[in-house]
Amino acid sequence: MSRRTKVGVIAIAAVALTLTACGGPSKTDSGLKGADNAVGQADINPQDASKVKDGGEFRWPVDQLPDNWNYYQVDGTNADGSRMINTMMPQLFKQNADSTIEVNKDYLEEAKLASSDPQVLEFKLNPKAKWSDGTALSWQDFEGMWKSLNGTDKSFDVAGTTGYEDVEKVEKGATDQDVKVTFKKKFAEWKGMFSPLYPKSVSASAEEFNKGWADSPKITAGPFKVGTIDRTAKIVTVVQDPAWWGDKPKLEKITFRQVDRTALADALANGQIDFFDIGASVENFQRAKSIQGVTVRQAVSPDYSHITFNGADSSILKDPKLRLALMRGIDTKSITRAILGPMVKGEPQVTGNHFFLLGTKEYKDNSSVASYDKEAAKKALDDLGWKLEGETRKKDGKELVVRLVIPTPNPISDSLAKLVQSQMKDIGGKVDIVAVPSAEFFKQYVNVGNFDLTFFRWLASATPISDSKGIYSLDPASTNQNYGRIGSEEINKLLSDANSELDDAKRAALANEADVKIWELGHQLPVYQLPGAVAVKSNVANFGAVAFANRPYDYIHMGFTA
Repeated sequence: MSRRTKVGVIAIAAVALTLTACGGPSKTDSGLKGADNAVGQADINPQDASKVKDGGEFRWPVDQLPDNWNYYQVDGTNADGSRMINTMMPQLFKQNADSTIEVNKDYLEEAKLASSDPQVLEFKLNPKAKWSDGTALSWQDFEGMWKSLNGTDKSFDVAGTTGYEDVEKVEKGATDQDVKVTFKKKFAEWKGMFSPLYPKSVSASAEEFNKGWADSPKITAGPFKVGTIDRTAKIVTVVQDPAWWGDKPKLEKITFRQVDRTALADALANGQIDFFDIGASVENFQRAKSIQGVTVRQAVSPDYSHITFNGADSSILKDPKLRLALMRGIDTKSITRAILGPMVKGEPQVTGNHFFLLGTKEYKDNSSVASYDKEAAKKALDDLGWKLEGETRKKDGKELVVRLVIPTPNPISDSLAKLVQSQMKDIGGKVDIVAVPSAEFFKQYVNVGNFDLTFFRWLASATPISDSKGIYSLDPASTNQNYGRIGSEEINKLLSDANSELDDAKRAALANEADVKIWELGHQLPVYQLPGAVAVKSNVANFGAVAFANRPYDYIHMGFTA
């Protein structure tokens, strides 16, 4: 299954799973912990810098190369692209394993809430921080991002406007490195904004924003810079940037190579890659435990699989009552048991919330309206006029046939699709599985609504409400990340109110209210949260199962022990 970040959250086109050993296979005496364990504990083989070798190449497998190197453009939010972008673009804040957020001192000396009413933020940029063209990071970069992302100019094809649409103005402070951001409406999760920061030139025009970075990044400011981009060989390399002003990275180079999911275990065993995300693959989990010199590491992560329903007028699923009826015919518990059961200790848990994941204090299961009940699903379909004729239901002479689009090659997506197909058959629905190349999956199918059903993984963050606004709000003028075009004014208002609520408990309560309404519309069907396991070479330090500490990964201190 593929992954996608929400702008704030990332998307991954595949479903995929961590333990330890030195020089040999990892322990096999127990399965992985379920995703309902508390968050906050990373499993990364932490080592002091003196114990990590200088130099070396880390070989990182990916599903695809970026469709756009502008993370904020609608095609730019895939997880693999984000991981490459974050090696070279300014992340003003760092997300820790326990989901707390701290200022990244390489780029910011200070970031503070200077006033609550009106809400005013003040940023003080590190004077050493410079773009690769030699210019210093400045308030004008913030201004450019705000103007392109606030939604007022619809020619900018943005992945989301959350936060930026609430800003009244961005101003210069005492110097060009002092930034003052004044809000016209309060915005609570402001530490998710302006990160990564892009140079003002990206926002100079809609043409530059939408297409200027489609092939490669033009200006960077990070510990690494682009070495090569080879779309034929499906490889991107990033190398140390000698102009970097912070701690020197331990690695000399990181190579991102496109590797089919079915080839990951062999690639790791043969020394072609240094780790892989196990995801939900039982086969890869079992293989990883047997590879010499490899450790399986695990930490609860904000990574979950879901089914997206298409509610656009062009889809057979435009009726919310029909979407809910079909949801009630999908047994997510049996799917989760089938996919994760062989790997997870105890009964694997399904996910019942679109904002808060298992293990977080805000989590509530709001899924009762769509809970599995085959007989209730059949009755609902009957009531809607979809009558069973033979094996398939019909209404007004039209068969109940839905297109389920999945990426290939991807064994987990294949398995999920067949499980859903079988369960839909039990209630009189027909599912046509359409397998498309992984590299085309998002850009040519998901992003443009070319599906009735599809599934991929959302990689969430420590700012889940603001990150999810573009997914569950409905904007008639822009898709954002609401690929199924489902929503309501009520949900829009609840999300708007939640994002402007500065009290954490009240904000979570509003988000849970919105979640109930999202379930009622049959928007997306969360299936399971990944156990967060990776298979990684045992001599890799400061990297592995990072929990929430993936924005950015610790590219500077990760490396190899002697």
